[in-house]
Parts: sequence; C-alpha cells; structure tokens
Amino acid sequence: MTNATEFPSRDQWLRLWSALPAASVKALASDLAGQHQVQDLALPQSGLGLLPITDSALGDTYFIGEIPLAQAHVRVTTTLGQSVEGAAILVDDRAGVARAMAILDGVLAARIPGCEAATELLDQGAAALAEQSRQRRSLLVATRVDFSLLGTNEEDDDE
Repeated sequence: MTNATEFPSRDQWLRLWSALPAASVKALASDLAGQHQVQDLALPQSGLGLLPITDSALGDTYFIGEIPLAQAHVRVTTTLGQSVEGAAILVDDRAGVARAMAILDGVLAARIPGCEAATELLDQGAAALAEQSRQRRSLLVATRVDFSLLGTNEEDDDE
C-alpha cells in the first residue's frame, strides 16, 4: 500500500486491524507505548450498546437488541513533544483491543515514528480480508443452485 491512491482511509483502519489476531495488534501497540508516552483521555471501556433501527415508513426508532461495544480514547506524545489523539470504538467486548487500536490510530494519523509498522498491519489486515472474501466467494459458488431446470418437464402430477 505504498501508493497514495491505494492507502485506506482512516474510517477503514479499525476494520483492517480487526481482521488480524488481537495479539499482533496489542504487541505493536505495546511497542509503540514503549517508544511514546500514552495517556488515557477516557478509560477504556467495554459493555453493551443498543442497536437502533429507524422505521422507513414512520421514521420511528426502535432498539432491536444489544451488541458488545468497546471504546478507548488516548493521547500519544512523542519524545519531541508532538501530541496526537487516537480513538477506537469496536463491536467487540475487549477494552484492551480497543485501547491498542486507539494507540495505532493516533500514531498512524499523525505519521509519528512507528507509523510504518502500523501501516504494515494495515497491509496484513487487507490481505486477511481479501482472503476471507475469496473464501466466501468460493463457498457461494460451491453452493449455487441452478433453478432454471425446474419446471421444464412436461410431466403431469395428476397421473
């Protein structure tokens, strides 16, 4: 993803990192926290959130269920004093993963030292999602049913 046109937008970063094992994301975040000062602006939290849906006819909002939700908001400060904020909200129940992704988000957004490793994780996440998509397409092809032959027989069910 060295080409600027192929670099994913910030709204895709969490999706790409979520495709990877949590251990690799947390390990990189731990390394970056060792290089930079990380301060929690809000304590990482996990819990349940209500999933709303709006009725298209009347415009009424209904809550159709609960989903796991984890969020974190951090400030990353470099040794040179540059400070940047990162945040993450995930449909997940692990606050530690949300905090790790918030650290990666801040580092990559400001392009501070360590952003190359975060970019490499984006590449790995994109590859993992591409493989997952390929597997889903192959499963879809394997389970495709041809209904065009149904009803072509001129058999009479009454006989």
